[in-house]
Amino acid sequence: MDFIGAYSPQYLVFLVEGFGVTLKVAFISIVLSFAIAIMIGTMRYARIPVVSQALATVVELIRNLPLLLIIFFTYFALPEVGLKLDKVAAAILALVIFEAAMLSEIVRSGLHSVDRGQIEAARSSGLSYMQTLWHVVLPQALRKMVPPIVSQFISLLKDTSLAVVIALPELMNHAQIINGRNVNYVIPTFLMVAMMYFVVNYSLSRVSQRLEKRTVY
Repeated sequence: MDFIGAYSPQYLVFLVEGFGVTLKVAFISIVLSFAIAIMIGTMRYARIPVVSQALATVVELIRNLPLLLIIFFTYFALPEVGLKLDKVAAAILALVIFEAAMLSEIVRSGLHSVDRGQIEAARSSGLSYMQTLWHVVLPQALRKMVPPIVSQFISLLKDTSLAVVIALPELMNHAQIINGRNVNYVIPTFLMVAMMYFVVNYSLSRVSQRLEKRTVY
């Protein structure tokens, strides 16, 4: 093991650059997947004829597919039908598809957790169904959904490492490049990678725990 060589300034900067791509892909995927999940979860909760059933089928299909397969599909299969994406876009699309399906279930469950009595009270006060959903149900449900959503975001950040299979220039890809230059760098490099993931994910988990306590108390 060569810690001195593996932790030289040029390699540390190289790893940080890769982690920057990881965080960028994760952030964009989180924002887009959450927005889509809110729409899907809300439409399924509203039980719109045909639409909610079709969405349920699509969500179940995606949730039971491995993310790696979806990444392969967005990068290798879509170009066959005329839609060619670069590595970053393909990774983001795959993560958004997969995470939106996962998060939509959290959203739907959160909406169902709101007491029906409050919904009936809101309707009896003159609010329409959509107004009740937007002003009464969704705000309460979101507070309850925060801890599991943060946990899902942590999973998403870790899942970005799967994009190494399409050579996305993220953290794991840069780690492999460094390891390929000297076998003595393998353990030190992976230890550094593990620490970088741990710092971010542990911080998010602590946030999730605090939010969960606030929700309970």
